[in-house]
Amino acid sequence: MRAAAIPEAFFTVWANLFEIGAAAAGSVALIHGGASGIGSTALWLCSEFDVRALATAGAVDKCAAIAALGAVPINYRSENFVDAVLAQTGGQGANVILDIVGANYLESNIEALAQDGYRVTIGFLGGGVAAQFDLQPLVAKRGRLTGSLLRPRGVEEKAAIARPLREKVWPARCRPLLHASFPLARAADAHRLLESGAVIGKVVLTV
Repeated sequence: MRAAAIPEAFFTVWANLFEIGAAAAGSVALIHGGASGIGSTALWLCSEFDVRALATAGAVDKCAAIAALGAVPINYRSENFVDAVLAQTGGQGANVILDIVGANYLESNIEALAQDGYRVTIGFLGGGVAAQFDLQPLVAKRGRLTGSLLRPRGVEEKAAIARPLREKVWPARCRPLLHASFPLARAADAHRLLESGAVIGKVVLTV
């Protein structure tokens, strides 16, 4: 069951956070939605590869889960995440930001970005269109706005992502964080749970 929670999350995080976003030992990563399936996977990988991780969440229990994964939790409902990131990094900002929010966080993410940093978009919970955007702060930081999706990639591209995972990640005995499992016949219940916003980690269907 736990193995079913591995492929898409680990492929997505590795390709975007480590390959595109250049996360490496000693760098600082900001993970939005740190208690989600993707977020918890990112935090596990950050811990494994000595990347200092900060992560946002909007509930006390989710912040506790983030802390248990070795990251610094930021409750975006009670504090400004930009101020928290700058305070945690001595004003330097995060070297890479893994963003599932999209347009609503665009300007704030650039404020939280370090010089020569990467903001990598993998989701659009806050919209996919930014109506107005001041490019000057991005240019001043030499920042990069980028992102990617896993599903449209071809077999050869996915195989290329799989190689470093096989060499570097699978030997570490990765253990994805599971919130719940449902039989396939109860897939609608699984979706309702996901939509409730109460999930910490992954939800798995069994067949």
